[in-house]
Amino acid sequence: MTPLRAATVLLGAALVGSGCRATPGRAAGRADSAELSARAARLAQTLARPDSGSDHDRPLARWVVPVGLSEISGLALTPDQRLLAHDDERGAVSEIDYRRGVVVKQFLLGKPHTVHGDFEGITVAGDRIFLLASNGNLYEFKEGAAGERVDYTVHDTHLGKECEFEGVAYDPAIASLLLACKHVYSKELKNLLVIYRWKLDQGDGPRLTTLTVPLDQATGANGWKTLHPSDITVDPMTGNYVLIASQQQALIEMSPAGVVLQSRTLPGLHDMAEGVAITRDSILIISDEAVKHPAVVTLYRWP
Repeated sequence: MTPLRAATVLLGAALVGSGCRATPGRAAGRADSAELSARAARLAQTLARPDSGSDHDRPLARWVVPVGLSEISGLALTPDQRLLAHDDERGAVSEIDYRRGVVVKQFLLGKPHTVHGDFEGITVAGDRIFLLASNGNLYEFKEGAAGERVDYTVHDTHLGKECEFEGVAYDPAIASLLLACKHVYSKELKNLLVIYRWKLDQGDGPRLTTLTVPLDQATGANGWKTLHPSDITVDPMTGNYVLIASQQQALIEMSPAGVVLQSRTLPGLHDMAEGVAITRDSILIISDEAVKHPAVVTLYRWP
């Protein structure tokens, strides 16, 4: 896998804007700067139009990410609304300016060597960042500068025998991480959509609780026989949980109590939807790993 440069990387544009031509020297910098400004302006104009939210399946923007992010997986927003994405095989975290279509920086977990694992989700809780591995292990660390290597701590949730995980989010209302179960191993939890809630700080009461929803309620009238979530996020305006499932091309919204509010197909077209995030100004962001086409980050109006 080709690593990203520490410097800013302009993303290819599909739908909003156009790709930049390679221009030598200072002219390239000026061209890139002008293109980035134009992209941000076009997105702002689109969001400001009264009719821009009438078709929720129409993307606001789609950015083609560099080869070094071909296996882009989970997404997460920082408290100041910067978008973080991660690689699914090594501890590499990138910041993407989703309004302008540019990779701002990348930093790595591990000193002196980058940690490797089956990483399936990322979330931010205050000044702490967590990567979730498929076996339920949580890697906790602080944000690094461009090109920096950061230390990390591993938390074993002891849930690896219960399910295979793919997706994590932070619910500030209960100060807990939400761990979405992709494949349920426990016989007692078959035919259920399962989300484990792992309290960040022990405090009073159990650290681990389980939210389950009958599979037929989660799938609704869509005809899906199974449901395998690939990521989860929390709507910052409502506090509702929003899950996507790449295999079923599904989007599920539910209350924190487990009441299914909507169950529908994903907007637009997606090869392998692996990451989801929702901004405070109601933009739904979905990332796709490279399969038949290059990896992309797509923006939609939400809800």
